[in-house]
Amino acid sequence: MGVAGHSPLDATPQNDLEELLLGKRASLNPLFNPKTVAVIDAPEQPGTVGYKVLSALLNSPIGDAVFPVDRNRSRVMAVQAFPKISAVPAAVDLAVIASPKEYLSEIIGECAEALVKAAIVLSDGVSGCGEEDSGLGHRISEQLKGSRLRVLGPGSLGVINPHTELNATPGLPMPLGGSVAFVSQSIALGGAILEWSLKEIVGFSAFVHVGSMLDVGWGDLIDYFGSDPRTQTILLHIVTMGNVRSFLSAAREVSLKKPIIVIKAGRSQATARAMVWQLDGGADDEVLDAAFRRVGVLRVDTINDLFFTADALSKQPRPKGPRLMVVSNASGPEVLAADSVVAMGGELAELSPEGRREFDSVLPVHVSQRAGGDVRDDGNPEAYVKAVEIAARDSNCDGLLLVTVPQAFSDPRKATELLLNMRDTAGKPVLACLLGGSTAAKEEIVTRACIPTLPSPHTAARVFSYMWRYSYNLRGIYETPMFRSDGPEQVLRQLATNIVDSARDGGRSTLTEVEAISLLAAYGISTVTTRLAGNEEEAVRIASEIGFPVELQIVCDGGAAAVAMDGMPLDLFDAENVRSAWKMIMRRLEGSTEAGHRFAMALQPKQRGQCYDLRIASKLDPQLGPVLLFGLGGTMSNVFRDHAVGLPPLNATLARRVMERTRIYRVLHGADGHAHVDLAELEGMLVRFSELMVEQPWIRELEINLSAGRNSLLARSTRIEVHGPEVRREQLPRPAIRPYPIQYVSSWVMKDGQAVTIRPIRAEDEPLMIKFHERLSDRSVYLRYFQGMALDQRTTHDQLTRICFIDYDREIALVAERRDPHTEERRIIALGNLTKMHRGNDGEIAAITSDDCQGRGLGSEMMRRLLRVARDENLERVIGTTLPENRQMCAMLKRLGFRISVNLDDNLVEGELLLRS
Repeated sequence: MGVAGHSPLDATPQNDLEELLLGKRASLNPLFNPKTVAVIDAPEQPGTVGYKVLSALLNSPIGDAVFPVDRNRSRVMAVQAFPKISAVPAAVDLAVIASPKEYLSEIIGECAEALVKAAIVLSDGVSGCGEEDSGLGHRISEQLKGSRLRVLGPGSLGVINPHTELNATPGLPMPLGGSVAFVSQSIALGGAILEWSLKEIVGFSAFVHVGSMLDVGWGDLIDYFGSDPRTQTILLHIVTMGNVRSFLSAAREVSLKKPIIVIKAGRSQATARAMVWQLDGGADDEVLDAAFRRVGVLRVDTINDLFFTADALSKQPRPKGPRLMVVSNASGPEVLAADSVVAMGGELAELSPEGRREFDSVLPVHVSQRAGGDVRDDGNPEAYVKAVEIAARDSNCDGLLLVTVPQAFSDPRKATELLLNMRDTAGKPVLACLLGGSTAAKEEIVTRACIPTLPSPHTAARVFSYMWRYSYNLRGIYETPMFRSDGPEQVLRQLATNIVDSARDGGRSTLTEVEAISLLAAYGISTVTTRLAGNEEEAVRIASEIGFPVELQIVCDGGAAAVAMDGMPLDLFDAENVRSAWKMIMRRLEGSTEAGHRFAMALQPKQRGQCYDLRIASKLDPQLGPVLLFGLGGTMSNVFRDHAVGLPPLNATLARRVMERTRIYRVLHGADGHAHVDLAELEGMLVRFSELMVEQPWIRELEINLSAGRNSLLARSTRIEVHGPEVRREQLPRPAIRPYPIQYVSSWVMKDGQAVTIRPIRAEDEPLMIKFHERLSDRSVYLRYFQGMALDQRTTHDQLTRICFIDYDREIALVAERRDPHTEERRIIALGNLTKMHRGNDGEIAAITSDDCQGRGLGSEMMRRLLRVARDENLERVIGTTLPENRQMCAMLKRLGFRISVNLDDNLVEGELLLRS
């Protein structure tokens, strides 16, 4: 039994619920598909922005529904004008505002009162991006509260919809219709791209210039184009990020369905200083790259990369590996192409022995041993395409680059037919580079075969590298991670919190060694036994008790932090070494600036066997919150900048991805395939470290130096800095990715006395969800999804990804988990979903219970928990929908206080519950 929402496989909501279910997505429809447009305060001086926009709209297919609004003139461009927006004799979908900025607040207020649905503000000079330092921007934001008016800009050039021939811009050229949505933040670049698209015959589903993003931002537009059936690829040119969390939340949801490709200025330190946000130490761009990877966004470096990669991803399957095979009908171009693959950091694929034998059997002429093949076809298209087919089937090949000179297409029609047939069976991306001679006929051939053509082998290799990076990143995000324990118990979390609070209450910004060790232990991070010595004799005694060899380093008295001194830590092998080291350090400290401070010596046992120095650290970014860093540690970390950045929280798969981006990982992994350290345990440590970062928000900086061996992984030194008592909680930056909501984890007892844990779902739950669906009856499935759905349809990885890999900012899915008292086997017996509507204050709930656990009160409890979560998430209204024949659920909705109505058109029972009056 279950309360059902709409099927997750049904992308088209019921018509009467469309605006509710799509929220902000539907709210942008009038921006791109208006039926009526008002242009406010457009001057009649030719050449002005307002004049150009009004002229373009009046001469468009929607021209008869364009209404000038001007408080001083009765006619504009020989068309009747109206003094106010409220005087327009039709409901206005879109208002284009060309007014001076001092009138903006008043005019937007009038638009909101007149129930205008969308507005484009051409006026510049108003602060956006969520900033509140502009009084005008703040007043406009206040005007928008409580209304459904969505505002693009200020400082926007407008929008273009080629499919409806809407051009609400100041004279920008109308591009061809296509499947690419291009969103730009640069005025000059936007116009140049439209001109370029006409020359290169690139079609758009929409063009948008965002302006300063006072209201409509990156996240809104990604959401909209993610649902737009005409858009297959989303391209973004970004200057400033604006609301980063909104961007990442939207991108995380959309990137699995459609590629999002970004070009962003500001990679260098010099340009970064002009950007809106920056991480201490100048690593802002590195952190932003990590954020893009975390949500499946592909970042490219040039405008050509942007469109070439979009074209390739729209026409070809994503590569399953990094190996690119080059097939050419001339040895010179083949070698150049192979060099380009290597230069781009790619892997050059070579034919397997089986493929080589097949190649030789059909092509008895000379075959290059360097790459895929040198096919001397002498104008024979059959021979060339046969070679391509062999390469495509080869197990060593993840993608093909076809480098050809004219003779391969001496019979263009035949070559086209063969390539079309090969396209359907390859299952791997195929790119082409056509060299020499007239290219028009050749390009028509490969275009008909949906094979992207690139201007040079270097460009082709670069595009394939981007395609593999995109595929690799998505795989890491949505690959089912290995299950690990549920993290620290609540009592341990509270212990860690108490340690941090005690330091802050005492006015300290640095934790002592004992506090740091206790905090790490609460999160399962083991530390090397460390003992402090206050004098020479005590140091000798402690070293003897620990057992030689030992390591010695200086710390402030109390163990607050290690003191920087060349040559530390020292490796000591006997008591005499300890005495000599103590005397040497004391002499150096006497002449140092720290002589007025008290110091102690920290002694640790020297790790035996081969060990590697590693470093795990975190800092706070003002917009992205906690940022994790992993890489080489020890003294060499200052010489070799070998580290990778990730955004918490991490699971095991994401932790491995961070590790793989460092050079030290290749050493740890072992060239012979035998790991030199326990990589699974290292993954687990990164996961626990990321949990610590997001669950202890008062920690400002945390750095651990690790000693990693084949059988040990220990923190040798730790530095933990916390925010002082002057910092308020609301000043702390939130994590860019919302962490696992542990506050919703609790136990409950069913009517039959069996205990269950009700908690938010995790990515690791995918295997349990498969077993859950295996135990559902056809009737339960029908009542939940309003249609019959086969088991294999419900349990595909892509389908379960949408359930298990969720953004907790957008949806909270609760599962009821029961453990077998004898085997401790975990089993999910119920699933409930709270989906937040994109308008922000409404939600939809749904629940389903395993057939063998129905009638025990679990379904009602799941619904009550979902309502409790909805209140905690500050929702104002929730809806629940079920079928009339599901009488038990209809009765449950009534008991929970829902107002029930029957939708006879759709044969549905719809419940509505107001959570706040």
